[in-house]
Amino acid sequence: MSVPITPALKDELDIVIPTIRNLDFLEMWRPFFQPYHLIIVQDGDPTKTIKVPEGFDYELYNRNDINRILGPKASCISFKDSACRCFGYMVSKKKYIYTIDDDCFVAKDPTGKEINALEQHIKNLLCPSTPNFFNTLYDPYREGADFVRGYPFSMREGVKTAVSHGLWMNIPDYDAPTQMVKPLERNTRYVDAVMTIPKGTLFPMCGMNLAFDRELIGPAMYFGLMGDGQPIGRYDDMWAGWCIKVICDHLGLGVKTGLPYIWHSKASNPFVNLKKEYKGIFWQEEIIPFFQSVSLPKDCTSVQKCYLVLAEKVKEKLGPIDPYFTKLADAMVTWIEAWDQINSTSTGAKVANGTANGK
Repeated sequence: MSVPITPALKDELDIVIPTIRNLDFLEMWRPFFQPYHLIIVQDGDPTKTIKVPEGFDYELYNRNDINRILGPKASCISFKDSACRCFGYMVSKKKYIYTIDDDCFVAKDPTGKEINALEQHIKNLLCPSTPNFFNTLYDPYREGADFVRGYPFSMREGVKTAVSHGLWMNIPDYDAPTQMVKPLERNTRYVDAVMTIPKGTLFPMCGMNLAFDRELIGPAMYFGLMGDGQPIGRYDDMWAGWCIKVICDHLGLGVKTGLPYIWHSKASNPFVNLKKEYKGIFWQEEIIPFFQSVSLPKDCTSVQKCYLVLAEKVKEKLGPIDPYFTKLADAMVTWIEAWDQINSTSTGAKVANGTANGK
């Protein structure tokens, strides 16, 4: 008699999905996602009913729930933007988070086999990273690879991995100007590699296929103020990526990118995207040098402390560019206050018991 295999981290990982529509896409993911708990963050009209396929264990939060749970602090959670997903990170009680967009389907590897993206992310997170010295064979801990000649033995233990950043087949994650000049471009290249992003190097993080260790980096995984009432959009995940990378580098944690791939099914409208990105395209020329040069004091030994210092520096250095950054810096502080409030034992139990709209 065959014994059923328990999926990895079944009771230690939540899947967070932001959405404005029925979640039919979960049918395709059923073989991989069904054993896990889902946190669905409904954006937009809270009176709309989101249908979730039968058989999934989930809780669903809409804007009314967010306002009720966080009160005035709900102002830090974006509205009418997928950045609202970070509310799911806040209310989760698990060690690990995987977040995926609802237009992302199961991809296939070059042999035609369906890719279990979640399984690969878990492998990435449970293996060390090597941010301090680059291994030319990429991930040395993978089967069939190792540290190459010349790699210091004193560094071969690596460091804990905080973030696993996955990629996409089909529709690439391009900005609006690139979308406009390459409207038909599709990613068909499957690169069978995972690598650690070196210490001191920033990267453009995409939130549509992303996993992280909530205990190691969760409080810094704030997707900023985007969407309704804000002058910018489509920079939510990148803002979080710049913040987490600076903090991971400071705390000696690793960030990986590469496998797994998902199939990104549809391109968003480049003209709508340009309207959202317009200011960000200019601002990022000053934002990036800020993150490249920012340093955190030695007494910042927790993610929360690091993040609050970063918020101060954002206000001081980026505030003069536009009042938006002063508002964003204040929201970063509110986010940490809300995170600590929700994750204190007594409040946490109240929230968990009071808001599960799903099964």
